[in-house]
Amino acid sequence: VDLCDTVLKKQMSGEMEHFSKEQLAELNHKLYEDILVENYETSYANLEYASAVFGEELGKLLCFLYTEIRGDIVYAYEKRVQDMVIYNEALIEIYNLFADEEIQTLLEKADSIEKDTPYHPFKIVAKYVRDILYWCMSDYCDVTLTYRTQESLDPTLDFAKKIITESDLNDLSYLYQFGEYISEEELKVADFLNGLPKETVKKMADTFTDGYIRGFQVMGRDLSKKKTVVIRYPIGFERMIREAIKNFEQAGLSVIIPRAAVGSMNRNPGGKVGYTSTSPNKQYDYDHRYDLALFMDKAFRDRKLAVLKSSYEAFKQLAGEYAGPAVVEIFGEDGFTPVNKASAWAFDEKQQKLYLEYRNASMPIVNEYVPGDETSFTIIAFPVPAIGPDFEGIFEETIAINTLDYEKYQKIQQTLIDTLDTAEYVEVLGKGENNTNMRVYLAELADPLTQTRFENCVADVNIPLGEVFTSPKLTGTEGTLNVSSVYVGEIQFKNLTIKFENGRVTEAACDNFVEEVSEDASAEAVAEAKAAGRKLVIQEIMNQHESLPLGEFAIGTNTTAYAMAEKYQIIDRLPILIVEKMGPHFAVGDTCYSWSEDSPMYNPDGKEMIARDNEISILRKEDVSQAYFGAHCDITIPYKELERITVVRPNGEKVAIIEDGKFVLPGLEELNIPLK
Repeated sequence: VDLCDTVLKKQMSGEMEHFSKEQLAELNHKLYEDILVENYETSYANLEYASAVFGEELGKLLCFLYTEIRGDIVYAYEKRVQDMVIYNEALIEIYNLFADEEIQTLLEKADSIEKDTPYHPFKIVAKYVRDILYWCMSDYCDVTLTYRTQESLDPTLDFAKKIITESDLNDLSYLYQFGEYISEEELKVADFLNGLPKETVKKMADTFTDGYIRGFQVMGRDLSKKKTVVIRYPIGFERMIREAIKNFEQAGLSVIIPRAAVGSMNRNPGGKVGYTSTSPNKQYDYDHRYDLALFMDKAFRDRKLAVLKSSYEAFKQLAGEYAGPAVVEIFGEDGFTPVNKASAWAFDEKQQKLYLEYRNASMPIVNEYVPGDETSFTIIAFPVPAIGPDFEGIFEETIAINTLDYEKYQKIQQTLIDTLDTAEYVEVLGKGENNTNMRVYLAELADPLTQTRFENCVADVNIPLGEVFTSPKLTGTEGTLNVSSVYVGEIQFKNLTIKFENGRVTEAACDNFVEEVSEDASAEAVAEAKAAGRKLVIQEIMNQHESLPLGEFAIGTNTTAYAMAEKYQIIDRLPILIVEKMGPHFAVGDTCYSWSEDSPMYNPDGKEMIARDNEISILRKEDVSQAYFGAHCDITIPYKELERITVVRPNGEKVAIIEDGKFVLPGLEELNIPLK
């Protein structure tokens, strides 16, 4: 708290602007050193340590407060005094609670009473502390949630934008002005971009912004009505983002750059949304992803929905001017296998239901002010130095992949779609140790001359280009999906297996924890490892749902990306964004068209993409709470793990698309060239 207060004062006075790079780096380390891996075991941000010191119930609560107060770091840099006051007010209230004579007398008896008794002093005091924290979160919801809405819509909140556009990017001390943790990765990326030719950086930015603008054109949406665009990106890419800002402003769009939320009120359990940096400790992030379980009850759900509605009403005009997000992702970081801690906050069954109800109820509110059929997006990814010694070569080839010939792939993919549109269902079979055996049924075409089942995805909203996708028919869709390795966010899943019946998940497993069990381990230990793997899949892929529908089936055509992955042996380090273009992929959860199913979508050949709904999403017309899950996770089978993909027509005729990892459908021969 004292250190953050010092930062705030120096920011207010302007003194921080004159700090040397060395001073800024030292300060950055001090602000984050308590949660670094080497210090985390004895940090009050560690639930296990806090519980050991204060007892399980009280420890979890004080750890929660400690984590919220750590948000003071970024609040101090942004000079957001009110946000700093909120959680420190709760700290003072709890301090005064412990200073109360009656409480002190009660705590003095703690050692003489068994810890497991329901009236142990720690448990009684924990109830008081929990109430203080609950009402702190509830009372200030109209401040914290409203600000989050504003910073996603208001271009006058330009803290990050000013750093990007006004700093000397050759002097890497600017990186420390964001207030985020700055590791060697951010320094290396920024330095690397500084060494690239200006035309290369501009090419990266042009691909990014052109794809965004093209997305509006492809979707038939009017960009001229909009005035703002949000950029989400990883710190270190400022040189590219500066060029992107120029491009967007030339297109008439003011750029908003919101920070990834730090408080549990607005943090997304599924990942960070906004500009951010390398995590100082991924286990810390994982431990605290469900901290909102402390206060998630029906009253809070209703309170948060009411504040969300009022916040969008307050910024109604800005919401109407918002065009959608433009996102830069990174890949190449080391895989992370989390430790599931019993002490971590987690939803119980009732809270899970309430959280999903909030998600489903919040989407119509947002859609009312930011209609989904009026916005678009784009997303692109680049490697970071952690990918290894071939970083520069991989970066260069990634730029090439992101700028492949749009028109050439459009024609090739149309040939693929024309064949898929003749199918009743598609068979996908894995090769060797890959146990995939899927039968995917497709939506029916009322008029094949004007309708299609698959969207022709080239380089617009989803960069790089290279896939055709559909919302499959659930009835009849069944089988096993298996892949040796896949990244979902920062977590690498090993030997991931998901089984389907009538398009719904019936079983899910991974070997992340099985590999840690010794060969002579007991059957009980193996069972526990398998249970932990299943839990990890449900948490991170299925967004806490025990079952989900198959929301998407696609065939990737970007063999150039696959060739790069094989050349550098990095297929298990690539993001979903690229991997999904490197073979057939399946997405569990909502369809690609969730919340915009009624908006017509057309391919470049003029045919309407009609497979926007499935048997689950169509329930929105009767009960919206049954239609959406707030999840959509892509899982790809690489070409080398693929035996074949076959179109099966209503008369039983079969047409091969891929055999032994190669495209065999006439007209797709060029896709095999990179594979050679």
